[in-house]
Amino acid sequence: MSSSSALILFSSLLIFSLIYSQGNALSSNYYENTCPQVEDIVTQVVTEATKKDKTVPAALLRMHFHDCFIRGCDASVLLNSKKNTAEKDGPPNVSLHAFYVIDSAKKAIEARCPGIVSCADILAFAARDSVVVSGGPSWDVPKGRKDGRTSKASETIQLPAPTFNINQLQQSFSQRGLSLEDLVALSGGHTLGFSHCSSFNNRIHNFNNTHDVDPTLHPTLAATLKSICPLKNRAKNAGSPMDPSSTTFDNTYYKLILQNKSLFSSDQALLSNPKTKNLVSDFASSKDTFFKAFANSMIKMSSINGGQEVRRDCRVTN
Repeated sequence: MSSSSALILFSSLLIFSLIYSQGNALSSNYYENTCPQVEDIVTQVVTEATKKDKTVPAALLRMHFHDCFIRGCDASVLLNSKKNTAEKDGPPNVSLHAFYVIDSAKKAIEARCPGIVSCADILAFAARDSVVVSGGPSWDVPKGRKDGRTSKASETIQLPAPTFNINQLQQSFSQRGLSLEDLVALSGGHTLGFSHCSSFNNRIHNFNNTHDVDPTLHPTLAATLKSICPLKNRAKNAGSPMDPSSTTFDNTYYKLILQNKSLFSSDQALLSNPKTKNLVSDFASSKDTFFKAFANSMIKMSSINGGQEVRRDCRVTN
């Protein structure tokens, strides 16, 4: 990286941290004396919930992403709509689920150490545990986030969309102090979970004036997706797993991109830039390389915080 590039990156990170941190310095030992068992409690709750419902890890990881990209990781995605429509009821978030897991963890923690642990920290722990329980890497989650008091559905338009091209993705991530490597690594979260037809319909119907189907989409996959998601689809929950091993955290996602078998335009877009394409190749060829990069980028993303309080109930402000 050139010195000018480093300076620009440092400046954007500094501006971003000033906007979001509001003095909330995070640390690895934040709860050492006040609630030392907090992470064990969250791990137990996430593990038990996953035993009953294999979709829980993907849901919690996605919930954390969607929280962090709006106002920083402040648990604003957990707030219920009251006087205004909250984030969780915004269009990109209506399919979020497993909020009950965070509620269960919060209840167990409040019984041990009342008023100490923020919902934002619980969600960050739960996202890490979701990756671990699915066979992915672990990392030390920085602690000490505060919970936000503001949640607006209108702000969910800021979330990166599955239809984004590489320039839109880069802009969305860089605005949050995240690099191209962070973008490619964090996109690997798409190895878990399920997508509804609405997120990839643009690739299989009326793609452009020349093609009905995105020509970069593998023909076999395109045919399968068209059969699952016909143009006049009436099946409410129709869709496709993100990859064939959709409950296992692995590097299959990157292998699929190289085979033109990824679901979203935003996934395929990672091949349209030389640097991101090289990273996709690196992560496809080495699971260890991907795991290390993902853990580092999760620490970076989850350290964005702008909250003000520790909520007693994750669904409502104090």
